[in-house]
Amino acid sequence: MDRLPSRREGYTLDLDSTRLLHEDGHQEGIKVGYTRTGLKPCLHPLLAVVAEARLVAQLWLRAGNSSCANNVVSFFLDLWSHTPRQIRWRAVRADSGFCVPELLTLWEQLRLPFIVVAKLSVPIQSLIRHDAAWTPTELAGTDIAEVQYQAQGWPHARRLILIRHRQTERPEAGGKKLIDVPGYLFQALVTSLPATASPLTVWRDYNGRSDCENVIKELQLGFALPTLCLRSFWATEAALSLATLTYNLTVLFERHLGWQTKVTIQSLRFWLFITPGIIAHPAGKTTIKLAVPPRERDWWSRLWDKILSPFPNCNAVENRPAFAS
Repeated sequence: MDRLPSRREGYTLDLDSTRLLHEDGHQEGIKVGYTRTGLKPCLHPLLAVVAEARLVAQLWLRAGNSSCANNVVSFFLDLWSHTPRQIRWRAVRADSGFCVPELLTLWEQLRLPFIVVAKLSVPIQSLIRHDAAWTPTELAGTDIAEVQYQAQGWPHARRLILIRHRQTERPEAGGKKLIDVPGYLFQALVTSLPATASPLTVWRDYNGRSDCENVIKELQLGFALPTLCLRSFWATEAALSLATLTYNLTVLFERHLGWQTKVTIQSLRFWLFITPGIIAHPAGKTTIKLAVPPRERDWWSRLWDKILSPFPNCNAVENRPAFAS
């Protein structure tokens, strides 16, 4: 993160967790927990992702039976204390598993704006059915309502944004169904953003968090997180952290090349990392000789110039090798 430039608008931090299934269940920390395929032996890492850079800012390993918000306050305070000085957090986003009073209060104390999914509890369902003043939006089939809501355990009321989507017009929209309000999907967001940020703007801002799932998917498929499980709990965390560090290095490498589109590690292996070569010392000068086909040499030459350049500039190298005829 020290390599990230400062941004006037700041960076967005996304909190998430994932389940790493381990059916044998003999290693330390593997406990039966809820997964998408039911109750399974697993580990439950906690992650924080810098949205604009797609970097993993922090990863902590937890036992499989931990809740989403387990130890999240300590996790966030540790991240906050190690954030580089040039990094300013614009907002933090999280799903309903992190909508706990102690975390929301911490963010308010730190004056950190947040957008968190609220669980559709019985009181919120009652608001949806009876008290919400729904307003149509520019999106056909989507209505918005806003209230000041104080849940049990909250020290004060907070801004609650309610969203409903008509399934006939927006079948692709996310949300949950309510049995006594058929035909709609509902979402609820708790935020500390000021009233100048319209409810639709807040909802769209939160939707940007979905890219965090792509980072987790890349960690699992490209960097083998589900297979890194050792006998010791702390050894497993070290292995997961090393894999995450490797992912971050590939992201920084792509940023250095000026690539705007994220590529997978499989593509990098095919385009770059499997290229054979030798290090020679003709006339006492260290030389790297790469076995690059003639049709790819122009792209490789520009790529190498960009890698060696100590100055950031706008001369980006295209992601995919441009084969010469």
